[in-house]
Amino acid sequence: VHSQVCIIFSDFGKMQNVCNLLIEKLGTSVTISPPHFYHTPEAIETLRRQVCVAAVGNTRQKAQEVCRMFGHSLGRPLLIKEEETKEWGGHIDNYLPRCPDSLTLQERIQSATAYASSRVFAVFEIKGKENRRSKLF
Repeated sequence: VHSQVCIIFSDFGKMQNVCNLLIEKLGTSVTISPPHFYHTPEAIETLRRQVCVAAVGNTRQKAQEVCRMFGHSLGRPLLIKEEETKEWGGHIDNYLPRCPDSLTLQERIQSATAYASSRVFAVFEIKGKENRRSKLF
């Protein structure tokens, strides 16, 4: 009896554990094909959001450092705007390498890794020295 089972994993570690368990229990009677990696649209959207939030956090941190250098404190954000988002890498569903079977596992992971960057513009309120002193009294 021959059967084929296709399993979709969202966790690489779990995939490795299941494959190892199948090989351990079933031995040579099981054949495990190389994995096919891809990103769901939801995963890419989550990546975009995380990158944008990190960019805003980095912007705020840099603005705080500049304010400290001049003896001021950073206030609330007045404007935050995402100016540019870039994505690269990652396996696109309709694109397959010329010879996918010839790639090593590491090469498959590398070709399926998605990267993103976000450039944000932010304007923050800057509180002068006087404002800080008046709050202390």
